Amino acid sequence: MATMHVDRVGRGPFPRFNIGALAGRTLGAIPPPAQVLVGIISVQIGAAMAKQLFGAVGSAGTVALRIFFAAAVLLLVWRPSLRMNRRMWAVVLGYGLVLGLMNLLFYLSLSRIPLGIAVTVEFLGPLAIALAGSRRWLDALWALLAGGGVVLLADGSGDLDMLGLLFALLAGVCWGSYILLGSALGKQSTEGDGLALGMAVAALVVVPVGVVDSGTALLTPWILVVGLGVALLSSVVPYSLELEALRRIPPRVFGVLMSMEPAVAALVGLIVLGESLQALQWVAVLCVVAASAGATYSARPDV
Repeated sequence: MATMHVDRVGRGPFPRFNIGALAGRTLGAIPPPAQVLVGIISVQIGAAMAKQLFGAVGSAGTVALRIFFAAAVLLLVWRPSLRMNRRMWAVVLGYGLVLGLMNLLFYLSLSRIPLGIAVTVEFLGPLAIALAGSRRWLDALWALLAGGGVVLLADGSGDLDMLGLLFALLAGVCWGSYILLGSALGKQSTEGDGLALGMAVAALVVVPVGVVDSGTALLTPWILVVGLGVALLSSVVPYSLELEALRRIPPRVFGVLMSMEPAVAALVGLIVLGESLQALQWVAVLCVVAASAGATYSARPDV
């Protein structure tokens, strides 16, 4: 049945084609594991595209374009209601703030270190969430494996930028918070309403930073087109898929599937950007992947 909507100029009710409902049905038809995998590939290709904008508008300007267009698209598709209780608004505001900071810090790291290394270090955030509060010896083993991977990354190349690693680590802290808030957002909101509002909050955080950093260069036509593509690949598609997947599978299973992300990032960096890693750095990436998959798979079942 078509949704009835009252025209604001008082012409009475008329049927409205609900893009959000169609998008929701489309997302729901995809199996959760495929949702996560497609989201991983999409976000890493988007990151590779974004890195090629750094020379024109810098990392902050690129983030501003990505988040602005993502927020515009999501608000247009979902047209979320602002009528929410205080608890829901607190989740939305926290989610948006963390989302904006996570992207800004990640792009700052990406401007200094290869994509595969940036994602691997950033992935320590979700891994810490998986290990938090555990006293089992097996989880200590996963933590040591991940720590060894980071040491290998740092030692695998003498010219690796330490500030870039720090930015990636801080982005990882935000990523861990994003997973917790994303799970709460998915349970308390319907379809993509919470995501759209959260992305709008993120835009309020990062767009002023990008404008101050890049100025009118952000309005160059070809930059706007590429920025829209980055927003779709890096934000709209993966975040929508991840939020839908978190509604249908436990966070533990989601974490196991997300463990593929550092390896996918390293492959995309190699294929798209020509960023080849040394042998020890590939071993480091695989150590973090194995630690994350092992920690989340062996975790106690979600209740």
